Amino acid sequence: MTEKRFAHLHELMKQHQLKTIILNPGPTLAYLTGLDFHLMERPSMLIYTLDEPPLLILPELEQGKLATSRISLRSAAYKDDPSTWVDAYRQALAPLHLDQATIGVEPMRMRYLELNYIQQAVPSAEFTSASPVTSELRLLKEMDEISEMRRAVQIAQRSLLDILPLVKLGVNEKTIAAELTIQLLRNGSDPELPFQPIVAGGPNSANPHLVPTGRPLQSGDLLVIDWGARSNGYCADLTRTFAIGEIDSELKAIYEAVKQANSAGRAASKPGATAGEVDLAARAVIEGAGYGAFFTHRTGHGLGLEDHEPPYIFNGNSLALRPGMTYTVEPGIYLPGRGGVRIEDNLVITHTGCETFSDLSRELMIL
Repeated sequence: MTEKRFAHLHELMKQHQLKTIILNPGPTLAYLTGLDFHLMERPSMLIYTLDEPPLLILPELEQGKLATSRISLRSAAYKDDPSTWVDAYRQALAPLHLDQATIGVEPMRMRYLELNYIQQAVPSAEFTSASPVTSELRLLKEMDEISEMRRAVQIAQRSLLDILPLVKLGVNEKTIAAELTIQLLRNGSDPELPFQPIVAGGPNSANPHLVPTGRPLQSGDLLVIDWGARSNGYCADLTRTFAIGEIDSELKAIYEAVKQANSAGRAASKPGATAGEVDLAARAVIEGAGYGAFFTHRTGHGLGLEDHEPPYIFNGNSLALRPGMTYTVEPGIYLPGRGGVRIEDNLVITHTGCETFSDLSRELMIL
């Protein structure tokens, strides 16, 4: 499998006329090698050129991880004295003849720390974004990846159901978020969650990316819970909205509009449709209900080893959907000072349409 992934990387680099790529610790490096490294003060990086086997530069204390690599790697290890690191990088990179080379890096991953060592080792090299290569590399999920995402969704759903009896008047957002985190870990999520749960009640629910606060739940609140789990690195990212007691008629109306928009976005998800068409299908429902100005974000984003990755589901994206693409459909309406609604599901494009991984009820639940 890993050899197949490197072969795919090789072909994509040739297509984009990129002879060398350097990867920091992160999803792409893990995808290719099966190795997980943390971004820390000791820089690690994978160097791959079209003419040479992959080379991993890493600190000595991380060498034991090489035994679990899915592919044969050359390695160059350095000791803990930072004054020796520049020379270590020069010696490791010299055989690759990267002078005058154009090197691709991941813009969201490469830090100044690593870039500085590379520039000192090969000062005449130039750098460019490797995103056209790395985005396509992981865009279509294999069956084992899809299975892990299904499992992550099941862990996430079970964990939410476990904590719902605790969600009641007077309980604050931070407490709910903490309990949900505990249940995610108990139910089998990887220790590193995709993100910390968003729990937002009342007026706070109009903030799509709220950090949970000490505000207690009150009667008449909408409550947005956005949470996720990981299974062997693969992400789930779900959202459901609840009512705390009876809510007023407008809040009920925006809930119904979002529920219908979610359904429309999922129905539009099929091979050959564009990402932009999925966004428009969901957005049209909300605009038709008179709340278009209050749907302030794209309809969805890709999922995989990252909780935000291609494909991005936004108006104007002409990317044609293909079997194996996995992403969220998460329309929302946010009324400042009053409350918001978001309903988010995870799906994969199939040969005949799409499969929605998540099956939690989308009907309004009153807690």
